[in-house]
Amino acid sequence: MSCEGPDCEKALDNLYLFIDQEIDTASCAEIQVHIDECSDCLSVYDLERVVKSLVSRSCSEVAPQPLRDKVLLSIRTVQVQITEQRLS
Repeated sequence: MSCEGPDCEKALDNLYLFIDQEIDTASCAEIQVHIDECSDCLSVYDLERVVKSLVSRSCSEVAPQPLRDKVLLSIRTVQVQITEQRLS
């Protein structure tokens, strides 16, 4: 089976919700059955799970304080610019 049918489209459209368990039980079961039967969708699912896991591990580090300060300053600068534009 290739990833072209409506079942594949539905499974892939809801893949992130499925991975994050943010989808209703019936849809989750339907997607699980499809992934179990469709090797193409299973490959996409496995790849997305690995990527999500890698990103999650990478995001566990805390940024150094100088970088945090620089980002916060940039955010505040943009907020001031937006406020000034609204008042003009």
